Amino acid sequence: MHFYPNERLALFIDGANLYATAKALGFDIDYKRLLALFRTKGQLVRALYYTALAEDQEYSSIRPLVDWLDYNGYTMVTKPTKEFTDALGRRKIKGNMDIELTVDAMRLVEHLDHVILFTGDGDFRALVAALQLRGRRVSVVSTLQTQPPMVADELRRQSDQFIDLADLEDQICRDPATRPAPGTRMPPRRPVPSPAPATLDYPDDEEDVS
Repeated sequence: MHFYPNERLALFIDGANLYATAKALGFDIDYKRLLALFRTKGQLVRALYYTALAEDQEYSSIRPLVDWLDYNGYTMVTKPTKEFTDALGRRKIKGNMDIELTVDAMRLVEHLDHVILFTGDGDFRALVAALQLRGRRVSVVSTLQTQPPMVADELRRQSDQFIDLADLEDQICRDPATRPAPGTRMPPRRPVPSPAPATLDYPDDEEDVS
């Protein structure tokens, strides 16, 4: 990875996409270590995490993760998911955060030198190009180590720097021994003094999020 010490950095994390990428690579992300890593690369202005939540459910399995991140250095951007049935009668959950991420990136661009985008979604190629036209460097974090690759070729080529998530595993992975048991819950909306659950699974019915 190539960074300049005086660069103003911001992380824009497509939560569902990053989760799917790490899952495909076979490791869990320790979000405290992830933040610490990029704080060593420059002046970290913001770390924004985007995810949709099933607000109509009494308990969402990713709510503890959202709460933990909110109190441990991340800016959370969420919105309710939308449920629908496709033409084949299959239940689908839609929670696209592309517009929210794009708008925030363009709002913050004047305060940044380098944008680090955690996604492999090719729809973000236009955003990368727009940020570059404003004189900003853009790094994309995803992976080529899966079959098929998790990153769209056009997005990777547009970026100034491609960072393979697999190459960061030793620096940001979570020790499996510290992972909470399935069904473990945290009290909602309370500060967590220690890095308790820094990773939790998205529910299976949210894997269709696009």
